[in-house]
Amino acid sequence: MSEDAARAQLLLLAQQFEVHRPHLRAVAHRMLGSPDEADDAVQEAWLRLQRSGSAGVENLGGWLTTVVGRVCLDVLRRRGVRREEPLELHPSDPAGGAEPEGEAVLADSLGLALLAVLDTLTPPERLAFVLHDLFAVPFDDIAAVLDRSPVAARQLASRARHRVHGAAPDATRPADAARSREVVHAFLAAARGGDFARLLAVLDPEVVLRADAAVPELGGLERLRGDAAVARAFLGKAQAARAALLDGAAGAVFAPDGRLRGALEFVVPGDRITAVDVISDPVVLDALDVVLLEAEG
Repeated sequence: MSEDAARAQLLLLAQQFEVHRPHLRAVAHRMLGSPDEADDAVQEAWLRLQRSGSAGVENLGGWLTTVVGRVCLDVLRRRGVRREEPLELHPSDPAGGAEPEGEAVLADSLGLALLAVLDTLTPPERLAFVLHDLFAVPFDDIAAVLDRSPVAARQLASRARHRVHGAAPDATRPADAARSREVVHAFLAAARGGDFARLLAVLDPEVVLRADAAVPELGGLERLRGDAAVARAFLGKAQAARAALLDGAAGAVFAPDGRLRGALEFVVPGDRITAVDVISDPVVLDALDVVLLEAEG
């Protein structure tokens, strides 16, 4: 490869990386609680991308998020061994960085109280909770970072969620249980009633639906992206779904004969749903702590 071609390839790679930098920095900041350490983690991800290139990477954003997650996990583990604390805890980017609007709002909502609670979690718990509950990363990807099974990653996030919800009220603002339940109830009501506009109102424009197996009731789909696509998938459906707490988080279950047949897990970091996970795997369902919030109609 000529020098000019190599330079052009590196420039293209840098441009691709810059698209994802704000998201990666937001993830690292939430994981580490320190803007300086977050910048270091993102820089390390760029160096690894330079070394490996993007050939064969189908989802660059997902690949980079995984790399940043691993870097942050290493930092947290070293911090625990050395009993270190980050020098500064900032609820938001002090430089007012180029975070997308949604992530900037999220950063503002994550105060010092939550960061203090996160510091009480083990590194795997913190990673699982932050990546899934705040950034809607699927458990399959989190499991790859932690080198554990998806079920184990889910259980780590569940333990972390219970500890966060049991902390001081100010610490739970980003994952406010009451607000999340209201959003999920509104989603189920709109789905059952076939109200497309109301469904869109509670779905993030970039919402992702993920299923662990093809769902016949939803047209055999396994993955969808975008509020309109997800709204259409549920329009006039979910009649048998009942609101419930799943491992302490707002969700819904399908148990038509008294046996748990399926579940819907929602990621609700604000006032809109950013991800819906459709669960049908019996092993995962058996591991869920389910508290019904709605009687069967």
